[in-house]
Amino acid sequence: MTLRVAVQMDPLHSINIAGDSSFALMLSAQARGAQLWYYHVTSLAWEAGRLSAQAAPVTVQRVEGAHYTMGEMRKIDLGRDVDVVLMRQDPPFDLGYITATHLLERLEGETLVVNDPRSVRNAPEKVYVLDYAHFMPPTLITRSAADVRAFQHAQGERAVVVKPLHGNGGKAVFKIEADGGNLSALAELFGQVWPEPFMVQPFLPEVAEGDKRIVLVDGEVAGAINRKPGEGEFRSNLAVGGYAEAATLTAREQEICEALGPELKKRGLIFVGIDVIGGKWLTEINVTSPTGIVAIDRFNGTDTPALIWDAIERRL
Repeated sequence: MTLRVAVQMDPLHSINIAGDSSFALMLSAQARGAQLWYYHVTSLAWEAGRLSAQAAPVTVQRVEGAHYTMGEMRKIDLGRDVDVVLMRQDPPFDLGYITATHLLERLEGETLVVNDPRSVRNAPEKVYVLDYAHFMPPTLITRSAADVRAFQHAQGERAVVVKPLHGNGGKAVFKIEADGGNLSALAELFGQVWPEPFMVQPFLPEVAEGDKRIVLVDGEVAGAINRKPGEGEFRSNLAVGGYAEAATLTAREQEICEALGPELKKRGLIFVGIDVIGGKWLTEINVTSPTGIVAIDRFNGTDTPALIWDAIERRL
């Protein structure tokens, strides 16, 4: 039986096929004989108990500039016309994202959504991680510059990192030096741009040694890469100029994965990327649109997309 897969993602023409995890998943599904559909989250519609989208059949190939061929857009029933929906559009994790999870949740019992939309909604990357605070560096979530100053003092007047609670890809992550310069202005800016509080953590010098992305598939470790900051940067995200190198897990990282794995599996979070600094500090649990599998497979000679599709097929 041909597997029918609808991929909810950002426009195909905008992706970087050299490292895009969604594209790798599409190639892997197609190699298994799956029929692929593409649609954008903004086309989701619900009427009379049915959830639909304006979707187009698509084929993909790893050819730069000619990486997809798309058919005519048409309305498809996401409960009747497909077997799997991959929810792969990038954050921000805002009300639009949350509303999409509510709509996709209506497919329960008909179509498998990966990752489970209810669990995605209940596990924003920098909030869900608080369930595992004993693995985290000291952390503050606040709207108050005064709170940040007190936090800096408690940490021995160290530099701190301030980041939006629902940001992604290293965007709007700031380092505030020990003297607190620009802290008040930054707190004001965050308050004007985002309605939610922001996250503050001590600047960890170990980040110069890398920020490890570990991918778990259905609760099991599939591989890892070490992401190192580019020249003149303290952020190691690949999207802001970081670069990847091969990596293995420390004993502490194994412990973290063993603690998270069963719960991720239970929640239907099949494809998850966690971030660990210095071999011991858990900073994020990425469930919305994790990345990193292309680099992991390049270094390790593995096939992580195949592991993900194996896990999906087991669930089906």
